[in-house]
Amino acid sequence: MITARAAATFEPVGRSVAAARAFVRDTLQGWGLADVIDDAVVLTSELVTNAVIHAGTAADVLCLREGAGSVRVEVVDRYPDRGLPLQDLGHHYGDPDREGGRGLLLCASLADRWGVEYTATDKHVWFRLDLPERPVGTRSAGPVLPDSALPVTDSRVRVAVLQVDRGGAVSAWNDDARELFGYTAEQVAGKPLTDLAAWPHTPGLGTGIAEALALSRWEGSYGVRGADGRTIPVYASHLRVRGADGEPSTVCLLVRDHERAVLQSPPRGGASDASGTFEGREHSGADPFEAFIGSPPPDDLDGLLQRTVERARDMLDGDAAFLLLATDDETELEVRATTGLPSARQRFARVPVEAGSGRYGSARMPSVHEDLASVPGAVPLLEGTGMRSVVTVPLKVEGRLTGSLGVSAEAPGRYSNEEALRLQFAADRIALAVESARLTELERLRRGSLSFLVEASDLLAGTLDRDQTLALMAQMTVPTLASWCAVYTIADQSSEPELSYVLHEDEERIDGLKALLSKVPPPDPVPSPGARVWSAPGDAAHSAALRTSLRSLGLDKTGLSSDRLPSFASGVAGTTLATASAVGGETVVLPLVARNRVIGMLTLGKPTEERFRQEILELAEDLSRRAALALDNARLYSERTAISQSLQRSLLPPELPRVPGVEVEVIYRAAGEGNEVGGDFYDIFPIGDGTYGFAIGDVCGTGPEAAAVTGLARHALRLLAREGLGGPAVLERLNAAILDEGSRSRFLTLLYGELRPRPEGGAVLKVVCAGHPLPLRLRQDGTVEPAAEPQPLLGVMDDLELYEETVTLDPGDVLLCVTDGVTERREGTRMLGDDGLAEVLTACTGLTAGAVAARVMRAVERFAADAPSDDMAILTMRVPEHD
Repeated sequence: MITARAAATFEPVGRSVAAARAFVRDTLQGWGLADVIDDAVVLTSELVTNAVIHAGTAADVLCLREGAGSVRVEVVDRYPDRGLPLQDLGHHYGDPDREGGRGLLLCASLADRWGVEYTATDKHVWFRLDLPERPVGTRSAGPVLPDSALPVTDSRVRVAVLQVDRGGAVSAWNDDARELFGYTAEQVAGKPLTDLAAWPHTPGLGTGIAEALALSRWEGSYGVRGADGRTIPVYASHLRVRGADGEPSTVCLLVRDHERAVLQSPPRGGASDASGTFEGREHSGADPFEAFIGSPPPDDLDGLLQRTVERARDMLDGDAAFLLLATDDETELEVRATTGLPSARQRFARVPVEAGSGRYGSARMPSVHEDLASVPGAVPLLEGTGMRSVVTVPLKVEGRLTGSLGVSAEAPGRYSNEEALRLQFAADRIALAVESARLTELERLRRGSLSFLVEASDLLAGTLDRDQTLALMAQMTVPTLASWCAVYTIADQSSEPELSYVLHEDEERIDGLKALLSKVPPPDPVPSPGARVWSAPGDAAHSAALRTSLRSLGLDKTGLSSDRLPSFASGVAGTTLATASAVGGETVVLPLVARNRVIGMLTLGKPTEERFRQEILELAEDLSRRAALALDNARLYSERTAISQSLQRSLLPPELPRVPGVEVEVIYRAAGEGNEVGGDFYDIFPIGDGTYGFAIGDVCGTGPEAAAVTGLARHALRLLAREGLGGPAVLERLNAAILDEGSRSRFLTLLYGELRPRPEGGAVLKVVCAGHPLPLRLRQDGTVEPAAEPQPLLGVMDDLELYEETVTLDPGDVLLCVTDGVTERREGTRMLGDDGLAEVLTACTGLTAGAVAARVMRAVERFAADAPSDDMAILTMRVPEHD
């Protein structure tokens, strides 16, 4: 049977949560149900938060007293999304770490019964709390206290009793009221109570006097203006009653504020002061930490901090609460948990421990601000939140500052030293548990960071390619450390930073982000270590997105003027709101310093209203040092590779000359990574009078040392041949030049010849084969035969007796010249050899010179699975058949 009922509707705004808590508390106090107020307020707070903050709809709150045994509270929202937690063996109702869902989790933990009911238009979440049984006639009782612990009053306690009618006018005024305030009953009769009361709440932000008089029960402090003009602080208890004629009125009992114990309701379990419930629980053997946090306490740091701020807020009947943890050096505090504040915007924000001189400028001491409007900037965390009064206390472990706990309210004057003492008592009980959980989390993060850095170092050490190093740097940071990343590089000290790589966790945002950053001046290359905030991308994106939005609405001419934009914002016109949101959070720049020089900057960013944790910034700084060295190594390798390749290309002959009546084709492969030329070489060049010189040789070894002899041989051959010397004389002088190199000399095998095309078709060749694989001639009928005799190689003996041989190529004939990298191609114990090469060449009848060279190379590559280990050169010459 329902014996009492109260209902209220709350709009979808942040302050409605505090108003709903006050409504439920006042309703249950009016019904005399102080024992269940704490649990009811906590559950209502969570459910109304889900409705007005997360669902974004108005919330109806209904309180029902069901006989003498229980009370039922219902919260109705207009967002009937079926999100019921499943309950089965071993399954939790929800995840305490989630932003939403805690309301149902708390219902399951605190309520005796609860449930969710859906209709097509709304959702009802209700819970029932059973009332404790009491001895007949006992509503509440306290322990026997010594005389010294009893409340202090004046020798004559005066309790002013006045009655206020439906319209808020005073209709009754007793003698004690006259003694306290100096007015007679005749002087105040019919006057509005608002003319006498100095109400502390801010209109529109909290419960006003008119609202308080309409509640079934209200209790609290305010002031009454006396006949002498002074404001007298009072503690009041209001009770809404109904007369015999059915007309409602409010009976107000008032005492001086320092005598509030006369009227004050027994302290609630969650809101005891330093000499009340907590100590009582300690003496009874209960854990004071669990007395504040609740049992079982959360087993993770974030859950513990969130539970702490919620309990602190409810304990002091605040509108918001926050908890900050100190950095290791105790110079800054980092926001880790909030309730009633825009948590996404404030989470991980950092404020200095010492914000100013004096007690109130330091987080190391408790402080009370009665009205933040009179001291702008005193608590930066609360700027723009509508909070007016705040109390903060430090969390300390063994005298060391570990954090700060604060509770704030939308009305001024809500807190005094008494509330500071109560909050400090609670902070002392949780400080050790919070620090222990923080150290556990820090150890877990450090282990994870070490693993991350080891893996990052392995990846960065695995490449010397600059572009791949840039990509690895970005991919390792996104999304592990940041939502987006940009890498700027600096070629030399006189160069400007250049945007080299951009990555975002959402691939669709990369192009817009790159376009934005390319038009924003890059950050300054400051070599000082550590992360520094860079606001330019966010400022430019928001200004440009606002301009774009105004233009789309046709308001650009009357909207944001160009002189209010950043100097570079005009260059980022067209930036979308999505891109602005992607870069709207905290952006930091870390210098990439290698070998005492800034070679670039690593830029990390968060989306709108998100900030970096200090531990993440420290990890990013470690990564930037490793990445800088890897990037500089890649730069040095690229520069040296470019120099090496440039020198190697200078050793290669220019484009092959066009020989009349003869097809010529060359294929060259140098062994070794990054080598374009090695010990094998080739050349074809005009000598004069229609004669062309050609050469193919092999210097002992590979790499730069062999390439040096290659350059000597190729340039010497051209010079000597053009002096009119014959083939043997050219090679004998080249042999002397190689021997003159002394210890740097290398022996050389060389096939040198002179080619003279015949006008009637065909060509005559004079060749000298100095220790080189013999050239093979392919005739039209498919026969293959050596085209020269072997002679001594170069670079070994002083006196050489060489001779040249004459070879005639008829139309359709092919001359194939190769280095030993072709004939010595191996697969296990097998080798291609001269016979294998001849067999390949036999099948090339009728092919062009280019096709013959390609088929030979393909056969060599397929002969073995492994990559070639020696340089290879293939030179083919073919006399085309007559048309």
